[in-house]
Amino acid sequence: MSRRKLHRFQHNQEAVNVIEGGKPLYTTIKGKWNELHFEKAQPLVLELACGKGEYTVGLAENIPDKNFIGIDIKGDRIARGSKRALDKGLTNASFLRTGIQYLDEFFEDKEVDEIWLIHPDPQPSEKQEKKRLTNQHFLNLYKKYLRKDGLFRLKTDSPFLYEYSLEMLKNDPDFEVLTYTNDLYNSPLLEEHYGIQTHYEQLWVEKGYTINYITARLKV
Repeated sequence: MSRRKLHRFQHNQEAVNVIEGGKPLYTTIKGKWNELHFEKAQPLVLELACGKGEYTVGLAENIPDKNFIGIDIKGDRIARGSKRALDKGLTNASFLRTGIQYLDEFFEDKEVDEIWLIHPDPQPSEKQEKKRLTNQHFLNLYKKYLRKDGLFRLKTDSPFLYEYSLEMLKNDPDFEVLTYTNDLYNSPLLEEHYGIQTHYEQLWVEKGYTINYITARLKV
């Protein structure tokens, strides 16, 4: 393991805005994020598979009246987001190191107001459908934690995942698709993103590729 990764893992162990195995809150935080962790009791927003946490930090900076949690299994990635949030003095941005399949260990039913999914792996082959984060299994998982009228947002550079996800959401009777576009940067919906870009998104946009976006509301 490189020194850089070791340094990031050490950062996570010491950072107040990272919850991971071995820390007391890791096993007691479920249903108590606002009570035990965040400075203010505010609506909870999740960024799933957050990577380096560009969106978790960017949204927290732009929307101070909500609490944001970036979730990823890769500790070296979330360490970068954690450090960025701490450097900016953000008390409404935190990170949870776990896999998406284990959300039940950390969130009560209907505890979450919004879920963001930013550029997930499209998993395009038929064999990979069970890994797509917008298949029916995962949509059912999100419905479990979203409150009534809670929002699910997807941003992807994959036309395939965009079309697949749009169809899945439209066919799910519990979701209402509110807005969608296959060209976010030439759409009025761009304002919802506060100019936040991941590193790779910036590279894609500079090369002229379009970005796709969907917002859906949970009706139940």
